[in-house]
Amino acid sequence: MGGSGERIYGEAEIVRILTLSPKRAAQLRRLELLRADGAGYTFRDLLALRAASALLDAGASVRQIKQALVALRRQDPELVQPLAEVRLAVDGGRLIAQSDRVRFDPRTGQTVLDLETKDLQAAADATLVMGLVRPLSPPVEQAETWFERASEKESDPAHWDEAIEAYRRVVEIDPTYAAAWNNLGLLLHRMGHYDDANEAYKTALVQDERCCQAAYNLGSLHEDRGDVDMAIRYYRIALELAPDYADAHFNLAAALSRAGRASDALRHWQRYVELDAGSPWARIARAHLELVEPGGPEA
Repeated sequence: MGGSGERIYGEAEIVRILTLSPKRAAQLRRLELLRADGAGYTFRDLLALRAASALLDAGASVRQIKQALVALRRQDPELVQPLAEVRLAVDGGRLIAQSDRVRFDPRTGQTVLDLETKDLQAAADATLVMGLVRPLSPPVEQAETWFERASEKESDPAHWDEAIEAYRRVVEIDPTYAAAWNNLGLLLHRMGHYDDANEAYKTALVQDERCCQAAYNLGSLHEDRGDVDMAIRYYRIALELAPDYADAHFNLAAALSRAGRASDALRHWQRYVELDAGSPWARIARAHLELVEPGGPEA
């Protein structure tokens, strides 16, 4: 899973990047853009999800979007992901589309929704730092040199193979370097190499049982693989290690909600809002809080 240098996004990252409310996520599932197969999402999938969400924000219905997708695929069978390849907009209550190859509903005016990809790429890039570890005290000098080299490469997917090789050099020199094991796992995870990522994360925890980021990342990995129960277990471990770990509260709440345990998720949504009230994802947490009546069992 995942080609060389291609980032693979899990559903939890998708929800954060697009700041999806529970209602919006449900609509995207009805459009079969959010899936339950645990296969992960490419940047092209992310573009399609963002386009669909924007259309829904503009007043389009799920039915309208489905009908538009059918029409676009009928007119151009070569379209793989129409929402990522065709510019769509709501005009006068109807959907219009324009691309180099196909136009949908040309009888209306061609007001095209401006969906620049650079802003979405910036939002996606912002999640790259989540789960990373920066050591407080470096190990042997040579290992630290390779660690710094890997850190310089990890922000650009085009250089992920080089970053992975550099992190591998770090752990060859110093097998106890937990931060390197964790960051190696994170890159492997993002490239869809789940088995190798799992091994790296677990090694990080063996080398440093207080590495809350590795526990958090194991939760995210299991969630991406569709094992929500194991995801919940590791998010809880991360919070045992770091009770004010805002991202762990957010992901644990989301996992509990997906497991049908909305009342258990309540206090974690609330704690996330308390810890990170100014973040764009606090809006998601508040939306969940509005859906759940207080008084349910605590997690």
